[in-house]
Amino acid sequence: MIVYHNGAKKCLLLADEVLVHFNRYRQTGNRKEAGGQLFATFDGITTHVECATGPRRSDRRGRGFFFPNRRAERREIRHRFKSGLHYVGDWHTHTEYRPTPSSTDVDSFREMFCKSKHILVSFVIIIVGLDHGPEGLYVGLCNGQQMVRLRPADDDGRTLADKTVSEVES
Repeated sequence: MIVYHNGAKKCLLLADEVLVHFNRYRQTGNRKEAGGQLFATFDGITTHVECATGPRRSDRRGRGFFFPNRRAERREIRHRFKSGLHYVGDWHTHTEYRPTPSSTDVDSFREMFCKSKHILVSFVIIIVGLDHGPEGLYVGLCNGQQMVRLRPADDDGRTLADKTVSEVES
């Protein structure tokens, strides 16, 4: 499990099952890009990402692209919602060790947020890179206007940047 936050009091928790799913599709060797959707529950200030889906056979995939089957995604959202899970965003892979969103990623995510019917303040975007662990994941929030990167937090909910030098060195 990894916890992320953006300095605010809210946090995003990635379940171990989600991390295992990402590792299964990491884009090593000549593997095609993969991706899917993220589903979560909400508990006060915490969003628990409990499920990552995809890729599907009906998605279009290549070494440098991923186009999901949007009709299948809508069915998936309805099905998961009946089970108490809420769609909160998407994930996909990159061939970078420490991935960052491309301009295409940012533009398509902004457009998706604005065109979708939802009550969320932002969507979650996760890009899975080649490094394992938090360094190999780009985790961000997109509200249709901007993309904000979240940072991994430790048990007390603070990122490394929040700590003083003496706390980091001890």
